[in-house]
Amino acid sequence: MFALILSFLLLSEGGGTVSRWQQIEPYLNYPGFEAWKFLNLGIFAAIMFYLLKTPLSAAFKAKRDQIRAELIKAEEHKQAALAELASVEAKLANLDQDSADVIERAKDEAAAEKKRIGKEMDAEVKRLESQTTAEIGRKAAQVRAELRRYSAEEAIRLAEEKLKAEINAESDSRLVRSGIGAIGGLK
Repeated sequence: MFALILSFLLLSEGGGTVSRWQQIEPYLNYPGFEAWKFLNLGIFAAIMFYLLKTPLSAAFKAKRDQIRAELIKAEEHKQAALAELASVEAKLANLDQDSADVIERAKDEAAAEKKRIGKEMDAEVKRLESQTTAEIGRKAAQVRAELRRYSAEEAIRLAEEKLKAEINAESDSRLVRSGIGAIGGLK
């Protein structure tokens, strides 16, 4: 096709001694080069480009939009992952401080609990002391009363023994008569 167009243009110039075609032809028909093949290829590529431009551009545009959406989604995932990483790193950075705070809080609670138990123990000791004191007082009163009773019984027994030793038949009859006289009996 290229050869046909080229020959038509070159032949129409007129006839000189050496036509232009004859001057260009050796270069155009150089073995292995043959420019007309390249021109045919260019025309074919231009026609194919023209025919396939619309469907291919739509497909390429759709693919480009899909890739863009995937890139945006990947960037969002990347930002979310970076935020999560920053959060985890912050927690890890605060882990030592948090553990120290927990230990300090536990020590404070233990000290407060020890203090509370100490107060409760002191109150219990005071309660037990007062209870023991009251019990000792009660037992002492009981023992005193028992001791008084015992000493009274013992005094009576000793007096009785002493009286038995001192009383004979004559003093016995005198006592009986005075007792009867006191109640208003025998005259």
